[in-house]
Amino acid sequence: MKNKIVGILIIGIAILMGFIIFSFNNSLNKIATSSCSDVANGFSCPIVQASNFQTKISFGVTIFLLFTGFYLIFFAKEEKVITKVIKIKEQIKPKEITIENFKEIMKSFDNEEKNVFEKVIEAKGSILQSDLVNKTGLNKVKITRILDRLEGMGVVERKRRGMTNIVILKN
Repeated sequence: MKNKIVGILIIGIAILMGFIIFSFNNSLNKIATSSCSDVANGFSCPIVQASNFQTKISFGVTIFLLFTGFYLIFFAKEEKVITKVIKIKEQIKPKEITIENFKEIMKSFDNEEKNVFEKVIEAKGSILQSDLVNKTGLNKVKITRILDRLEGMGVVERKRRGMTNIVILKN
C-alpha cells in the first residue's frame, strides 16, 4: 500500500513539475524570439538554444519520474515484514515473568538491586523509572545508580520516554 501512495505522490510531483517547466519555457521562448532579431532570418539565438536544451533535460526528468511513479503503483512488491515478525513472535512462547524464573540471576544482587529488580518483574517486565522511585522508596539518584549496575549486568534496559525512562527486563 505504501508503494502506491509514494507512486501517486511522485506522479503528482512530476505532473506539477512538467506544468511549471512548460509554462516557464514557453515564456522564455516568447522573450527570446522578441529580443533576438536574427531568429526570423534562420539564425539561432543562444537564448533559444539554451532554452531548448533545458526543456529537453527537464522533460526527460519528468518522464523518468512518471515511469518511476507508475512502476511503484503497478509493479513494485510490498514486503510483509510486519506480518512476518508477528508470526515469528506467535511461534515463540515467551518465558513467564515471575520471580522464580529469575532466582539464579538474583543470587549475585545486593538487597537494593533485588528490590528494584523484583519491582520490574512484578510489573511484568516493564516499568517507568519514576514508578520505581515511588514503589521502592529510594531516591532518583539511587535508582539511577542501581539501574546502571543492572544494565551493566545485562538484565534490564532503559529507553527514553518523554521526561522519564522505561525500564525493560531483558530475557
